[in-house]
Amino acid sequence: MSVTQLVAGANCPVPPEKLQVEVTLSPAQVSGAEVDISAFALASTGKVRGDDDMVFYGQPRPGNGSVAFVSNAAGRAEFSIDIPKLIASTEKIAFTATIHENRKTFGAFTSLQVTVKNAAGQAVLVATLPATGMVESALILGELYLRQGQWKFRAVGQGFAGGLKPLAEHFGVDISDAPAPAAAPPTPAPAPAKKPISLSKVTLDKAKPRVSLEKKTEGFGEIRINLNWNRDNQPAAKSGGFLGGMFGGGGNGQVDLDVGCLYEQRDGTISAIQSLGNRFGSFRSDPFIELKGDDRTGAISEGEWLHINGQQWQTFKRILVYAFIYEGAPNWAKTDGIVTIYVPNEPPLEIRLTEGG
Repeated sequence: MSVTQLVAGANCPVPPEKLQVEVTLSPAQVSGAEVDISAFALASTGKVRGDDDMVFYGQPRPGNGSVAFVSNAAGRAEFSIDIPKLIASTEKIAFTATIHENRKTFGAFTSLQVTVKNAAGQAVLVATLPATGMVESALILGELYLRQGQWKFRAVGQGFAGGLKPLAEHFGVDISDAPAPAAAPPTPAPAPAKKPISLSKVTLDKAKPRVSLEKKTEGFGEIRINLNWNRDNQPAAKSGGFLGGMFGGGGNGQVDLDVGCLYEQRDGTISAIQSLGNRFGSFRSDPFIELKGDDRTGAISEGEWLHINGQQWQTFKRILVYAFIYEGAPNWAKTDGIVTIYVPNEPPLEIRLTEGG
């Protein structure tokens, strides 16, 4: 089938079925520019109706899951849009890109591309948006929208120089940069207001080494911990890292990191979840922590994932998450490693692995 090529401002119809929407940056990475891709489900007003209308890395499948954040890798993100399952009042889905903390503008990239695929995985359209010279740090890339009973896609390529905040407010989202001071409670005390979801990351470092997470009565939900790194750092030495040598890593020149955790349960049980020794654990049964596979080839662009069942948080006394260099780099600075912790309805917590030797 033919693929429609769109430029900014152009539109074309799309089939009213389950679609895949892929966003690709070129180049995939720019030093100092962390790009976050999100989707906003909008009513006829052009505004969100609530928290479930925001879909991003920290809230990948809200509501009925008709709009879902499927995958995220360097320079690429993918969404699933199940048009028949959309809430009836949804008339538009906007796809956006923002640069974290406005550290760069999209002029640092060559182009951004949006590809829409049908239920069979075949490309229906490709929208290419030249980025050279852009001064914006937040962009509306394109929109799926309903017009006279027909779903269409429009390439947009316009945005805001002020970054995430004006873009989110454009869609009716309340951005909470910091929690407001609590007012003196009246008598009787009213029910606490629902805390708005923050789309901003929280970065932990020596200057800000800790953060407090709000635990609801039912627990934290599914806590996801991602370890990712720069696989392009290929040292000249042919030997593997220290652990690679001990366990037969083989030194293929690729950087390979591992994530794991030590945990202590309230009944006194102390153990570890890690790939060494094949201690992958279980999410739905004891110990309620699971390592989702182990990438020894460097082929998995999303890195490694550790999932903790926050519904069982009462069983834990403490959990210590750690990362180590399996092979391919002499120190942490060479890995460009990042650990990101995703807790439902909380901003992602990001820790850069730059402190170790």
